[in-house]
Amino acid sequence: MGVGYVRGMSADAAKSSPVPLDLIIEAPKVLLHDHLDGGLRPQTVIDLAVASGYSELPATDADSLGRWFSEAAYSGSLERYLETFKHTVGVTQSVDALSRVARECAEDLAADGVVYAEVRFAPELHVEKGLAEREIIEAVLAGFESGVAMAATGGRNIRIGVLLTAMRTAANSRSIAELAVEYRDKGVVGFDIAGAEAGFPPTRHLDAFEYLRRVNAHFTIHAGEAFGLPSIWEAIQWCGADRLGHGVRIMDDITINADGTVELGNLAAYVRDRRIPLELCPTSNVQTGAADSIATHPIGLLRTLGFRVTVNTDNRLMSGTSMSHEMDLLSQAFDWDLKDMQWLTINAMKSAFIGFDERLEIINTQIKPGYAHVRSELETRLNS
Repeated sequence: MGVGYVRGMSADAAKSSPVPLDLIIEAPKVLLHDHLDGGLRPQTVIDLAVASGYSELPATDADSLGRWFSEAAYSGSLERYLETFKHTVGVTQSVDALSRVARECAEDLAADGVVYAEVRFAPELHVEKGLAEREIIEAVLAGFESGVAMAATGGRNIRIGVLLTAMRTAANSRSIAELAVEYRDKGVVGFDIAGAEAGFPPTRHLDAFEYLRRVNAHFTIHAGEAFGLPSIWEAIQWCGADRLGHGVRIMDDITINADGTVELGNLAAYVRDRRIPLELCPTSNVQTGAADSIATHPIGLLRTLGFRVTVNTDNRLMSGTSMSHEMDLLSQAFDWDLKDMQWLTINAMKSAFIGFDERLEIINTQIKPGYAHVRSELETRLNS
């Protein structure tokens, strides 16, 4: 399928991009791909290590530890990137620790202007000291409830939905899927599988996906990050994923010709035509080698071609990032302005795993008015 390609730039981008960072922070944002165990505050990791007797941290002051996580994550390998989670998982093996990190996650996202977030975690990773999976889930849900309430007292409204993740390298996906359904009216909004992709295709977990489809439950699948088109194809055609976690390797099915035209292969065309959301995580994709740089990240072309792209953080600690930071990087790299950011934000909200009425309410009462306010503030600055 041949289509024209011209680098996208909105009519007023020249005068309003890159957008000032303080206005990006103020603008409403929606986050679909964020790992709870990848977003701890460095000081919290240290505090929890002391409280639990965990002695394997590579640094014992917050600044040094934060730098270590970021530097260790810039490996160019998904497998090495995932090794950093040894420490965050190691210190979150109690109800109190899980509740604390969930509460702080909600507070941090709200402070960054996020109005809706889906945060995922794998219950099976937190059973090392005897916690039952239901205890783990309930501790996280309680922490989020507390954090949302705390944010509201500071004038920041955020809605958080939980995704329960099963590790694709293990064999617990069906039981985790059943827990996702058990708790879906209590704060859990969907299911996910994560972990090393190569050698662990999503089809190993067909039983879980078939079960979820039978009970009308939502799920996303990590695919097209470290592994290529076969993982995307399997996630969609065999497993029936609602969204693709990352999906950046869809570029393997897109050809940019010398004359600037673009050819979409059958799979890329299908993903675009079906409006299958891509949970793109620019900084993380660079860290794991799925993209060479922010400036050359496929999100620029995919947005121009009209794919259902969304912007996400993946792991805020490991990537030293936030939603505002990701938007800022993209604004600078692609001359995106507030209209582009609103488009991306509404894309994400449309793709969320909550009900249509609630999605529409957030778009109409928070996202659109919020961007109108920020645009007005930007115009005032430009005209002053």
